[in-house]
Amino acid sequence: MSLPEYKQAFLKDCVEAGALKFGTFTLKSKRISPYFFNAGLFHRADLLRSISSAYAHTLAAHSKADPSFQFDVLFGPAYKGIPLAATAVDKLADVDVAKFGKKSYSFNRKEAKDHGEGGNIVGASLKGQKIVIVDDVITAGTAIREAIDIIKREGGELVGIIVAFDRLEKTPSATDDDGQPRPSAIGEVRKQYGIPVLAILTLDDVVEYLRGLGSAEDLQRLDEYREKYRASD
Repeated sequence: MSLPEYKQAFLKDCVEAGALKFGTFTLKSKRISPYFFNAGLFHRADLLRSISSAYAHTLAAHSKADPSFQFDVLFGPAYKGIPLAATAVDKLADVDVAKFGKKSYSFNRKEAKDHGEGGNIVGASLKGQKIVIVDDVITAGTAIREAIDIIKREGGELVGIIVAFDRLEKTPSATDDDGQPRPSAIGEVRKQYGIPVLAILTLDDVVEYLRGLGSAEDLQRLDEYREKYRASD
């Protein structure tokens, strides 16, 4: 099955920008990965437009598939999430201004302001609002849980999370090649909070993309890695 056009466009931009690379990479988990995704490279204007448009289309597609998925504010955790939330909400209005034109964005300060209005939230108030967190990836899940705590403290209701990439791989263990089934970090967050965790791209999407290109060597290495570290969720 071919990927949606917005996924294909984003994948192409990722590869051309070097945000998605194929080769041999040692991850923080010490796993040897045949690919590496770095959303931090999307600081150039055209690439920022690409990722924000992809966030918007992913949210719109999920909203269409599940009409009960309703949100008011995109929340970008400081610091990486700030430009992602701000630009994604702008692109949402391009996708469907009637449906998304009144959505807002918000983010937190790392240190609370002690003058003026004070507080550590910038942008839309979270109180009484339905919130979607926007971030690049979820690894251990620590940063996302901190963002969730902020939303709860400010009186918001978390209804979803969206990230740029989901590796679909199980969390590391002390003996990482133990062959035991474990969920992914995203799967743990999804189960703990009972909310949808969306991703623009997953490893399955990358495999499908490579299959379409006929990249046999990279495809084989990704398939082997995927089977070895596949998450139980």
